[in-house]
Amino acid sequence: MKHAKISHPGRTQAEEMVSSRYALRVGEIDVLVISDGVLPLPTTTLATNADPDSRAGWLKEKFLPPEGLDWPLNVVVVQTGDQIILVDAGLGGQFPGFPRAGQFPKRLEAAGIDLSAVTDIVITHMHMDHVGGLLVDDVKSKLSPDVRIHVAQSEVDFWKAPDFTHTVMPAPVPDVLRETATRFADEYRSQIHTFGDEYEVAPGVLVSRTGGHTPGHSIVRLSSGGDRLTFAGDAIFPPGFDHPDWQNGFEHDPEEAARVRVRLLREFAESGELVVATHLAFPSVGHVAVDGDTFTYVPSYWDY
Repeated sequence: MKHAKISHPGRTQAEEMVSSRYALRVGEIDVLVISDGVLPLPTTTLATNADPDSRAGWLKEKFLPPEGLDWPLNVVVVQTGDQIILVDAGLGGQFPGFPRAGQFPKRLEAAGIDLSAVTDIVITHMHMDHVGGLLVDDVKSKLSPDVRIHVAQSEVDFWKAPDFTHTVMPAPVPDVLRETATRFADEYRSQIHTFGDEYEVAPGVLVSRTGGHTPGHSIVRLSSGGDRLTFAGDAIFPPGFDHPDWQNGFEHDPEEAARVRVRLLREFAESGELVVATHLAFPSVGHVAVDGDTFTYVPSYWDY
């Protein structure tokens, strides 16, 4: 079957055909989910402790390729009162092995948000796909020198001498993660504000440390007018609903990460709140339901 070429009169080549941002409101808080692109990674990293046949069966059931998978990469912008809060910053453009990620700066601009207006940045953890965007020259030059960057103290401490003993990553990745985290900590030293277990960034915007994925891994809870949404960072990956015990290769403490995942999924199912996570399919807005001993992810209907 021959496919016709889609024509879009008046569209410039630089414009994107597919939506890369999704807006919603949590009470009086404005939320914008932005796709930073995708990360091509081997499917084995999704479930390092799974039986290969079980992992292959899960991938087939989800209509996903067996060997390599494009992991979604989402960041969030929160606007409340006079604060504009960026949650994570994507990969950046300095990693040639991931050419389709690092899109958030241009997509933020397309959404009409000026980087210089960002008052706060929350870093869920210091992996390169969460802090790399802040190392792009065009981002650093536009951010206000007064921007406050919130990171758990245990996360900053961990990356001074990181432990990769329990991770299962592609060979070049650990060194790149270490270098990126060190550079981020050095270049933003004067703007980093650390916290212990939790910190209220703005009214109704609470960042809470969960640990597990990394020692200082944190989530961001939004609450306003009876509505709730949590950005779960890397606490939840796509297989984590059906198989919350499956361990991800990027988890520095995989057993603790599994315990955190189950605890959070139970909380989300009980509260009925909206959930967004870094590596769930864009726009990654949905609910969690209990399904026997496991869970189900129920994507929200897009509100156009």
